[in-house]
Parts: sequence; C-alpha cells; structure tokens
Amino acid sequence: MQNFGNIMKQAKKMQERMMALQEELAAKTVEATAGGGMVTVTVNGKFEVLSLKIDREVVNPDDLEMLQDLIVAAVNEGVRKAQEMAASEMSKITGGMQIPGLM
Repeated sequence: MQNFGNIMKQAKKMQERMMALQEELAAKTVEATAGGGMVTVTVNGKFEVLSLKIDREVVNPDDLEMLQDLIVAAVNEGVRKAQEMAASEMSKITGGMQIPGLM
C-alpha cells in the first residue's frame, strides 16, 4: 500500500504543476501572419485570439473574400503555434508521456 500512497502523492504534485502551467500559458503569446504580414494575429496559450491587425493595403471592398481567407489563415496558424507551445510546455511536466485528455 505504500507504493499506492507514493503514486497518489506524485499524481497530486503533477496536477498542481499542470494547474500552474495553465496559468502560465494564459500569459504566454504567439504571433502568426498571413499574406506576407498583411494580417497578423496574437494568440495566447489558452488558444484565445488577443489581437488582430490588418494592413490597410489588403482592405479592398471589391475583394472581401481574400481578406476573409487571410484572417482565417492567420488565426489557424496562431492556434497551431499556441498548441505547439502548450504541448512543449506540457511535455516538460509529463516527461514526454502522452497522457490522454491533456492537450
């Protein structure tokens, strides 16, 4: 039974570290661009879009579809980068183990 107690202590410690990591990730950001920098998005480690910048030159009322595509591309790239950042930070806690339900 002593091994079970140690496992539970380790699990609790890992859970505490993961909660702290979630707070840290909320403060970390990544930036992604599309259209050669015409659209820039900033995403945090909670996968929230914090800012979106659009260059005036890309705003053409006759071609809104292109602007929409650039925004979607930048947001998707930002979320992908944030996921990579979160996975990298999580692997520091889990030692690289793939734990289902975490990220």
